[in-house]
Amino acid sequence: MRIAIVAGGPETLIPDLGSDIFMGCRWVGADHGTYILLKNHLSPVRAFGDFDSLSDEERIEVFGNGLKLDTYPREKDKTDLELALDWALSQDPDECLILGATGGRMDHALANVQMLLKGVNKKTKLILLDQKNCITLLTPGIYHVKRNSLYPYLSFLSLTEKVSGLTLEGVKYPLTDAELLLGSSLCISNEVEDEFFTVSFSTGFLLMMRCSD
Repeated sequence: MRIAIVAGGPETLIPDLGSDIFMGCRWVGADHGTYILLKNHLSPVRAFGDFDSLSDEERIEVFGNGLKLDTYPREKDKTDLELALDWALSQDPDECLILGATGGRMDHALANVQMLLKGVNKKTKLILLDQKNCITLLTPGIYHVKRNSLYPYLSFLSLTEKVSGLTLEGVKYPLTDAELLLGSSLCISNEVEDEFFTVSFSTGFLLMMRCSD
């Protein structure tokens, strides 16, 4: 099973929701993302939030469609997207795509990236996706990743104090058994050269970001 969550980030950064990459996805709305789904003629199986970002006209559309809405007070301890993601993970999908989570407010964007850590102890693959970026979190191991022409650039950041034993193959700037520290720009803006590239490391959590420009 695949779930795609649409949050309320700038619509200009949200990929085409009619694309084949979302075929078979169950849609979930987070606050204003619910309206974005309806505007694209997609009906979410569930929607979460305080819905305070909706205009009066948008509220009529969202609340008048017979959707399964989980409404919360404006003052709460989790963002609307985190509430939606927690529910999605409780369904144990194979993959969860998160859209509308980048751009706009930087505090929300950084929190949304860190929320990828919620997938560490789950079987679900979490992917943060917009028109220019595809972001995933890797745990220690070996990964053989197919080249994607939409995202020719490749960057890595540590989400822990350090990532040890980092080896990159099939890229313009390879590494062998390197150490990537938290806050280091060592692995920013690499490029994929082969049909597949390989990432391996022994300790830490690693953000892999594939970018279009």
